[in-house]
Amino acid sequence: MRIRLIASLVVATFGLAGLAHADQLADIQKKGELVVGVLGTDEPATFIDPKTRQIVGYEVDLANAIAKKIGVKTVLKQIAVAARIPELQQGHVDLVAAGLTHNKEREAQIDFSLTTFVTGQKAIVKKSSGITEVTQLAGKKVLTIRGGTQEPNIRKAVPNVEVVTFDTSQQAFQALQQGKGVGYVDDEAALLRSYAKLGTQKAQYVVLKQNLSTEALAIGIKKGETGLKAVVDAALRELETSGEAQKIFFKWYGPNTASGFQTRDFKLDSDKIAE
Repeated sequence: MRIRLIASLVVATFGLAGLAHADQLADIQKKGELVVGVLGTDEPATFIDPKTRQIVGYEVDLANAIAKKIGVKTVLKQIAVAARIPELQQGHVDLVAAGLTHNKEREAQIDFSLTTFVTGQKAIVKKSSGITEVTQLAGKKVLTIRGGTQEPNIRKAVPNVEVVTFDTSQQAFQALQQGKGVGYVDDEAALLRSYAKLGTQKAQYVVLKQNLSTEALAIGIKKGETGLKAVVDAALRELETSGEAQKIFFKWYGPNTASGFQTRDFKLDSDKIAE
């Protein structure tokens, strides 16, 4: 009888604890701040402005809109690519806005907002390598960022490629310039921006035309936090409906930026992805 009573108390205690922490949105409203995990090294999505030393970018603007919708202030926490999902699962951040690809494998770990960006992944090589097709990277050393989808995607496209990873995209791209590999793989928007910064050295490199994959990026949300996801999605939909989403995109990726996108070929209106 005593054992049964103790067991009942344990179940009740943990049940109440679960209920107490089931509504993350209420916790965010109570503390008055939305803690968002960002890379801070992924220009123009999230990066440190050299003049203000503040983290700014496309995903920061989206995070600020979400915080405004909730009625709290935004607090940005810089995290590593490989730590994005663990930081969210462990409750160190409320959301992750850090170039996070929404795929079926990750849906088992976390929830996702509406798609916030759609991009292809490409490879850039040194012209002196003579490589003109992705398949020619077979047996060659390719550089990319650690913990993202870039590595599995290049391995899938070129099964016997040699991949070397780095903590940041800047480190990986610099390694390409230093001759530590013949190619570098990243999301198209980030890759084109790095390419643009080469200046007069651009002639020494070639961006391969073939896409390794098409990536739907989204904001990461802790699994089961339906209230928070509803508010996040509502904030994004409002940006789309008002036309603000278009303005934010062109502010960071448009014709007058290093990314040079002429059009925006996606909308903030769905959290569905291809199977």
